[in-house]
Amino acid sequence: PPPAAPRHQEHPQQPPAAGTGGPAPRRRTVPGVLRELAEKRQLSEEIVSLLQAQFSDLPRELHSWRQMADYSPEMRQFVCLLHLYHIKAYDYLRKILPLPHPYSLTKQVFIYSWLSNSEAAAGFSSAIFLRLQDKVERGDQGYRHCAVLVQDVSLQKQQQWDPQTERLTGFVDLGAGILDADEAPLASEAIILMAVGISSPWTAPLGYFLVNSMSGRFLAQLLRQAINKLNNVGIVVLAVTSEASARGAETARALGIRTDPRRIQCTFQHPPGSAHSIAYFFDVCQALLLIRNALQCFQKVEWQGDTMWWQHVVELTALPEQRMLELCSPDSGGAGSKGSYHLKVNLASLLFSEGVAEALEHLQKLGLASFQNCSGTVKFMRLMSSLCNVFYGKEPLLAGNYTKISNLFDEAKSCFVNLTDSVGRYIIKSKRRLGFLSFLLNAESLKWLSSNYTRPEGTPSHHLHTHVFSLDPLEQFLRALQQACGSSGSPTCAVFQAAYHKLLASCSLAPGSPRCSGNASLWDVSLSQRRALTLGSVHAQYHPAPGRTLAPEYPYSAGLLLPSSALSNALTDLSLYAQSLACTAGWVAEQLALDLQCEACLASLFEADESRLRHRAVLYIKKLGGVSLPSASVHHITRVSEQALNRYGKVGGANKNTELWRLSLEQEVFQKLLGESPLFPTLTNHLFDRELSINNHYTVLVKEITQCYLNIRTNPTQHLNLKYPCRKHKLKRLKGKHLFPSPLDNCQSS
Repeated sequence: PPPAAPRHQEHPQQPPAAGTGGPAPRRRTVPGVLRELAEKRQLSEEIVSLLQAQFSDLPRELHSWRQMADYSPEMRQFVCLLHLYHIKAYDYLRKILPLPHPYSLTKQVFIYSWLSNSEAAAGFSSAIFLRLQDKVERGDQGYRHCAVLVQDVSLQKQQQWDPQTERLTGFVDLGAGILDADEAPLASEAIILMAVGISSPWTAPLGYFLVNSMSGRFLAQLLRQAINKLNNVGIVVLAVTSEASARGAETARALGIRTDPRRIQCTFQHPPGSAHSIAYFFDVCQALLLIRNALQCFQKVEWQGDTMWWQHVVELTALPEQRMLELCSPDSGGAGSKGSYHLKVNLASLLFSEGVAEALEHLQKLGLASFQNCSGTVKFMRLMSSLCNVFYGKEPLLAGNYTKISNLFDEAKSCFVNLTDSVGRYIIKSKRRLGFLSFLLNAESLKWLSSNYTRPEGTPSHHLHTHVFSLDPLEQFLRALQQACGSSGSPTCAVFQAAYHKLLASCSLAPGSPRCSGNASLWDVSLSQRRALTLGSVHAQYHPAPGRTLAPEYPYSAGLLLPSSALSNALTDLSLYAQSLACTAGWVAEQLALDLQCEACLASLFEADESRLRHRAVLYIKKLGGVSLPSASVHHITRVSEQALNRYGKVGGANKNTELWRLSLEQEVFQKLLGESPLFPTLTNHLFDRELSINNHYTVLVKEITQCYLNIRTNPTQHLNLKYPCRKHKLKRLKGKHLFPSPLDNCQSS
């Protein structure tokens, strides 16, 4: 009988039959096994070529693979790469070589030495995990549960020489060493993983991985490794969030997530087959963008007797061109007469918002033909606004809200699964379905978390902060990383790694700490992420502008009427002076509105007639023949700025218009404003929301209004259009709040 096969060889080669004299069995080599995997389609040709080029001299003797402690760096690289790229291929190779069990790779002793590095090198950050472990061991309950976020960053393919390590950089690196063979591709992306506290607002960048190309299966393996590492230090992962993209969908499927509306599976088990489940989320902002694209492509969608028309949105963004008529009251001086005004739209308003729904309703009541059949559009916008409030809500989701959000999600599911295009095809089955499926999956995940982790008895928390299930915290880190790179384009591997090292060195795991997130607040990052979801983005698609232009209808009378000396003060009609000051304040508001991304801040620049407009954040009044009506706060800041100019003497005089002089003027204005009642009273809660630095929305708004006004007054020739004559305007008192001029009617020549 043939000799017994070695224990490590589960499928020994059969020897030739006795007496046949056949050839000796062929020795299996690592390159040969990789080729077998390619033929079985368990590894792509690209990955096989990479592994063969990098590991052509791996030991072939079986005894060399028996003790993991004796593995060379190249052997460790090979094991880790194969395990990450394809777990089934790794299992197949284990039948031939005595490779470590997959769960052995995730043990702390191996994970730290094989896929982790210090000094901010590629791989998991050992220092971060040690600090997290210290938090847990100290009994800090806020660090016991977290969500894991994953996103990629584009890199510029470039090979560079590192004089410190005396090695070439720019290659693929997954934490076990760079793949620097001549045939190896250069890295084109960096995958970044972050942990975010669920009951406490802490963030921790877990590490990054330099790759050339990746699949959803690869990302799934990377996520499982991160979850194992967090479990090893005592942190329980409750959720995972990825991009709402083709790669994100493939990652979800690789983890066992199912998005079929008839049988959604919103959780996956980890470890596989265990009792612990983890919820899966797609980024809400990206899902909203996909839904916007779907509505724009279909133009018209129907569900259960309602119709949503995309053209209503397009018409709303074109409102600056709409002229309205109003009947003037006897108190206005024109009994029974008609006045004209423009309704202007706040282009910073979010598309899927209650404000847009109310604005459409208001325009329908005004009788505009373009909005007469917008009831279905209003209903759809309100539904999407409610969903956004749940996932982007500033208030935590409490245990008692489960029934409320469950009813909302049921309504959304009923709408999404019944949406059809103009020929009756279901959108949930079309190529534009991913955005809707993402919301349905997120809804089920949030319901699952709410029912399992917001109950009082024996659960980690009685509330959930839903914003941690978006990619906004990771985007905040990426924005700081981009600032550290010093360029707006894609960085090289060397630049990226240097910036990451710099950022990680100042990173604090304390809740709410901004030190590893740069100067941008989470609120500003969220606004920037959603800029493509504003009415302005829709307006730009249908009315593209060649470049940035000045605000329309420049206040040609402003600089001509505002006095610049004591003599002109005596000769100037004070009513004209007040009119000119208010006109300039209105133009300042319009100028700043061109760049503001915050809907609430933009709305605070303008005065709205509340008897005419219920939701002043989206629509405001602009009278024909002049500029928009500035808010009381904008008008007050410009008036204080003008007073400071008068105290500092002649505008534009000798040795006056210098940088130091301008800074002194600004300081004078700020000191004056600090001693008065707060500005923008309707926005107090928003302006200080999660903001502790001096660069919050409140201070930035005041500073920009002041600087814009002083720039006009100290450089009048750069702004005035002198071919227009001065014009007279009437004064308007708005509900007794303040007195300032506004162009109510068509202006007349002076």
